[in-house]
Amino acid sequence: MKIGLRTIKTALGAAIAIFIADYLKLDYAVSAGVITILSVQNTKKKSITLAGQRFLSTALAIAIAIFFFLIIGFNPVSFGLYLLIFIPIASKLQLTDGIVVSSVLVTHLLIEESASFHWVLNCFLLMFVGVGTAIVLNLYMPSSEKKLKELQLMIEKDMKLVLLDFSKALKHVTEPHQLDASLQELNVTVLKAEKLAMEQFNNRLFDQSYYYIKYFDMRKMQLYVLKQIKVDITLCQLPTEQNKKLAEIFVATAESLHEDNPVIELLEEIKALFDYFRNSPLPTTRPEFENRAMLFQMLNDFNYFIEIKKVFYEEFRTERQLTQEE
Repeated sequence: MKIGLRTIKTALGAAIAIFIADYLKLDYAVSAGVITILSVQNTKKKSITLAGQRFLSTALAIAIAIFFFLIIGFNPVSFGLYLLIFIPIASKLQLTDGIVVSSVLVTHLLIEESASFHWVLNCFLLMFVGVGTAIVLNLYMPSSEKKLKELQLMIEKDMKLVLLDFSKALKHVTEPHQLDASLQELNVTVLKAEKLAMEQFNNRLFDQSYYYIKYFDMRKMQLYVLKQIKVDITLCQLPTEQNKKLAEIFVATAESLHEDNPVIELLEEIKALFDYFRNSPLPTTRPEFENRAMLFQMLNDFNYFIEIKKVFYEEFRTERQLTQEE
């Protein structure tokens, strides 16, 4: 059984929050521990955002609850009316994460049958101790930098295999239907990397960088293009010279997929292949014409595939150089 970091933080935080609440002589000290349990999140940014929402939610909840308690009395009817009004308003203000916690604090007023300053302050202090403990614990987040770099290399490796498989399929060495497995594996890795990059970004409160988010977004866009090319490859049935030329481009790209490649030479090779296609003798049969059309479509798509990388490289070249110098 593996115990994750978030579980450890939750358990430790709940105990610390209850201890602090007891030390401060707060009533219903256990509630501080419950609030901590509900406030420990996967990222620093989410913890801080959630804390702000819960304080606003608590203020709104107590104000509405006191209104009904003072008019109707401290009874289940007042509490029901409070929920009837509070929940829609909280949802409208996007404070839904605080509905349960705030309502638990409101029950303290109901149980004590008092809306005095003491009990209202007690509610806010319980909230402060609970979310404050969660935020402090969440300040420690292990860096995902090493894992992100590993995923970069994995994606480049998987994409290389896909391109080499494309080359073999065009040369009729590999059956087109065998390409699905490599594309699926690449898809899984890209989605995993995207999620981790976003978590890493939300764990950096200062000196934030969009580099990894944009990098994996770039690879995701390229993956979409590869999926389209795979469909077209299944329609190329003839072993023509043009097939071989395009297959060579796939191989050349597979060998130069790394993030620091400005892809200028690849774009020049693609341009030369466009010229070769235009200057080649026209097809003489319908199958040859359809095969050439598919090849030309793939070349257009692959040109877009390379342009995606070029735009990314130009946008993040300076930031990448600074990262390498560090």
